[in-house]
Amino acid sequence: MSSHTAIPPPTEQTIFALSISYTYASILFLSVEIYKRMSGIPVEISRKIVHVGAGTYVLATLYLFDQWEYVSLLFASFVLINAILLKIRLFKAIDPQQGATGGTIYFAFSCAFLIYWFSDGWEDGFPRGRAYIAIAGLMAMTYGDAFAAIIGRTYGHRKLSSISNRTIEGVQANFFFTFVSIILAWRIMSPPGLDIWNIIAGAGIGAIASAILETISPWGTDNLTVPIGVSFCLDLLGF
Repeated sequence: MSSHTAIPPPTEQTIFALSISYTYASILFLSVEIYKRMSGIPVEISRKIVHVGAGTYVLATLYLFDQWEYVSLLFASFVLINAILLKIRLFKAIDPQQGATGGTIYFAFSCAFLIYWFSDGWEDGFPRGRAYIAIAGLMAMTYGDAFAAIIGRTYGHRKLSSISNRTIEGVQANFFFTFVSIILAWRIMSPPGLDIWNIIAGAGIGAIASAILETISPWGTDNLTVPIGVSFCLDLLGF
């Protein structure tokens, strides 16, 4: 965890990055909202489209910003923004009355927390060192969790148990997409000290942890348990 306490004034690059980020988020919400209203897709699917679009952008922020504090603050601001959007029901794409949960709030919190916790991975404005641990958990949440829900809802027929809404197909999707997304993200970031075999091993462990945590987490809380659990599992194992 970083030992920094004071937040420095934003640089010109940070101000530019914040502007790009809020613009991207606005376009993402509006485009998914328009698509939902035109197509009538279920709120669970529209929410996951937002989920993937936001999570994918996390990797871009690590290179767009030159101050890690503002990356964490960016996602912390979306904890409040998403809570307000759920409360006023402005967007049907994440409308709680149509089945959406507080997952979008948990999602933003996980991003803010993990980037802050592993912020010692930032050197000279670039994500080196431990930042890749945070990204592993966020990729598990972005792709593993999202596609588990989409594929489980669409193709899932075999329930894990009579009291669980999880399906075997959904768990398999979680494992596969987490595994692939961590490998791709880590290859892009090129973490120091990790060769391709360590990357594959880390992705495999992260995928197993993600599938287990997604399975046992109550509805909506997997957006907390999966990313945080995967990241801390990899951290404890020395990746």
